[in-house]
Amino acid sequence: MDALTQDAAARPATRRVDELLAHYGESHRNPVNERIHFVAIPLIMLSLLGLLAAVHPWLMYAFVAASMVYYVRLSSPMFLLCMALVSAAALAAVHAMGSWVFPISAAIFVGAWIAQFVGHKLEGKKPSFFEDLQYLWVGPLFVLSKLLGKLGVAW
Repeated sequence: MDALTQDAAARPATRRVDELLAHYGESHRNPVNERIHFVAIPLIMLSLLGLLAAVHPWLMYAFVAASMVYYVRLSSPMFLLCMALVSAAALAAVHAMGSWVFPISAAIFVGAWIAQFVGHKLEGKKPSFFEDLQYLWVGPLFVLSKLLGKLGVAW
């Protein structure tokens, strides 16, 4: 085995989730933008589920199921567990909105996206999902990674 191959074998492989979070983090370095994202991303996810439920509840469940498949493929058990718990809480919150689910979700969706774009204006960089739509699913992981990091939990 040559030295280059030995060096590569000695280093742990970079997980796809780590690559995605590193790339996502490049356009989220401004502390104000980060704080905006920590509030707006969960609100966007909640409101998106609410909007889907307003069309038909099965759309909401299908979206959560597809999201869980995406998170399984990233091979991070901690993120999968956290996203399953967050999704369950969001589903409960959507159900609690009752007949108000559409207007509440629409208002939250619009307000949170406005906040996101204000944050990116401050950052001076475009949102990551403009490059690749999968970053819409990476955003919640970014928030979780920061929270878990502050708690000292490995992910």
